[in-house]
Amino acid sequence: MDYAYFPGCSLESTGIEFHMSTKAVAKELGINLIEIPDWNCCGASTAHARGHWISLALPARNMAIAEESGLDVAIPCAACYARCKKAEVEAAKSAETREKIKEIIGRPYEGKSKARNLTDILYNDLGPKAIAEKMVKPLKGLKVLTYYGCLMVRPPEMACDDIEDPISLDEIMKALGAEIVPWGFKTECCGGCLTACSPEVGLDMVKKIMDAAKKSGADCIVTACPMCHSNLDMRQDQLAKKVGAYDMPVYFITEMIGLSMGMDPKELGIDRHFVPADAPLKKLAEIEKEANKEGGEA
Repeated sequence: MDYAYFPGCSLESTGIEFHMSTKAVAKELGINLIEIPDWNCCGASTAHARGHWISLALPARNMAIAEESGLDVAIPCAACYARCKKAEVEAAKSAETREKIKEIIGRPYEGKSKARNLTDILYNDLGPKAIAEKMVKPLKGLKVLTYYGCLMVRPPEMACDDIEDPISLDEIMKALGAEIVPWGFKTECCGGCLTACSPEVGLDMVKKIMDAAKKSGADCIVTACPMCHSNLDMRQDQLAKKVGAYDMPVYFITEMIGLSMGMDPKELGIDRHFVPADAPLKKLAEIEKEANKEGGEA
């Protein structure tokens, strides 16, 4: 399966673990990711606040380059996906919009290549069963909270899963043997942007999510958004100074898939997390040890 690949800015900086694990896992799953040459920032953080046309032109340029190859675009970052999908949707609505975008980016663009969230590809194009066939170390015994955040499922016309009760992350994790812990915060906004411009408001949003996570009894959170990952992982240190430690590891879905394939945690970038992510790994190792012991005794 071939896709144009748009890593975006965060996967080469704060979300490098997502990039590392995506590349490693895709190779094993037979997903050929062809990085878009000369790609540019999609403007996810600020372009839409600066102006309508720049917010469309920045992602549309990347989509136009991908369109030349005739491939849909695999996009791990939920924010990048949202902006690229917005450009695709707006271009499809109006020939006038397409012409304006072409004028700004200085190249042809018809909106034929589709923006695809990586989780959508893993779930719908490959499927949980096919992913599980590559598994050598089941995640059995691991209690997981799936966290989708805002941008994978909002607004409805751009959602890559059900807007109220998305299931793609849940089904992939279940196929790998993990136990999904139900909770009411799987699509709650984490306040990613607000932690920069209104820190107290943003931090309070993170606190509510982390309070619910701690009460759930889960071992970890699994997400597919680098902004959500960074916010929930990094902000725990700030919260610890105010309300006490949570010590809740936050993983990318591709890191979890890689672990189930027996990959080295360092190859997946797991050692780069702010909150040490080794506790769930130790739990899995203990479960495997006990299972092997019981098998030997039998």
